[in-house]
Amino acid sequence: MEEGKSVFNRFDVVSDISDHHLRSKEYDVATILYFNSFGHRLNPNLYNDGKVCPSLLNTWSGKKWDPQGSTLLQAANAMNGGDQIFNGFDMVSEVPDDHYFLSPPSKQAKSYNTLSKHVMKEWKILEQNLPDSIYIRVYENRIDLMRAVIIGAAGTPYHDGLFFFDISLPSDYPNRPPKVYFHSFGYRLNPNLYNNGKVCLSLLNTWHGNSRQMWDRRGSTLLQVLVSIQALVLNEQPFFNEPNAGGWLGRANAVTQKRSRAYSESAFLLTWYVAIKLLVKPPKNFEAFVIQHFRTRSLAVLDSSRDYANGRVWVGSYCRNGGGGGGGGGDGGSSSLRSSNVSVSPYFRNTMVELYPKLIQTFEYCGADLQGTPQNLELEVIIDKQPRKKKVIDRRKHEKKGGIFKKAVDKIKTVLGWKKKKKTDSKQPVVS
Repeated sequence: MEEGKSVFNRFDVVSDISDHHLRSKEYDVATILYFNSFGHRLNPNLYNDGKVCPSLLNTWSGKKWDPQGSTLLQAANAMNGGDQIFNGFDMVSEVPDDHYFLSPPSKQAKSYNTLSKHVMKEWKILEQNLPDSIYIRVYENRIDLMRAVIIGAAGTPYHDGLFFFDISLPSDYPNRPPKVYFHSFGYRLNPNLYNNGKVCLSLLNTWHGNSRQMWDRRGSTLLQVLVSIQALVLNEQPFFNEPNAGGWLGRANAVTQKRSRAYSESAFLLTWYVAIKLLVKPPKNFEAFVIQHFRTRSLAVLDSSRDYANGRVWVGSYCRNGGGGGGGGGDGGSSSLRSSNVSVSPYFRNTMVELYPKLIQTFEYCGADLQGTPQNLELEVIIDKQPRKKKVIDRRKHEKKGGIFKKAVDKIKTVLGWKKKKKTDSKQPVVS
């Protein structure tokens, strides 16, 4: 063995445990890890008090410790960034204290007997029919409340974003529709989603509509509400959700299309400002889900941000070739539309330059591997490849129109006595 070097085995047995944090305490088999944080919180799952929070240790929602099959190695892999299984529909024991509709249970207890039958029916529909892009948590101690998150669909300015909703069922449900609150963090990113959390939707009776669009106690369901929000609210062209703009959809002219694209640019920006807020304060029971989602979607979001800011594709039109977001995080992923230049507002480009480094920092916080990804957004010079057609003026037509107009004006001046007689030039020879 060389002097100054020693072999440090990855697994070994030692005799002294004098400084071990758990040496004098009794813990369950699933709560046996303590992180030496030295008072610092350097990861969402590693608290400054030493608490370790992968779901496998029963300290988080998600996949739980299995006495028959779980191992310490699996727990270590979970903390090392391994993806956790997050069920689309699941129940947790208690409603979190950050739920918008939280109220004293005593006020709700009397309605539980009549409500439970309808709630069980709704839970069964949700559990069996939820799309992969919607996740729900219900609560054992408050069956009238639930929390849902919708993943923004591809092909929209909301793609890859997360949109959280708190839901409350009235005591006489389904005679009345559920109440729904959107976690907006003060941003208005859609005409139907207000910055105060209000969700404006005819199915919730918070917007007008015909009888088929309003809540029907005999047929409407929570699944319809959530799918409607995803498909009709968080759609490709949210500008046309505006009351005064909806009539233009399908026959939009150049002016309304320009306004629509500007709205989509704003929606994309606000989606990611909300995402940053979500990571600072994720809704409870979804903490691990939020981190894992943004970690896995980070490359696609950064690639699309560069494409949008540089006018390679319209905002919302980004897609990944071959299902990947570009293997090392480089430019690698949008469709064939990438080669064409599109018009992007200066405000959007400049705002993206400021937002992009914040996204880098946010995704690194989630544990994303961004090696090879540009750390700053460099704007390219957008050249209009379509030469503008010069306006050809027909001089003869122009002169003809001008001559007729001039004659008409002269005639009016003559009748009214406004026209002055031309003076004879004294230097011009008079012909007798």
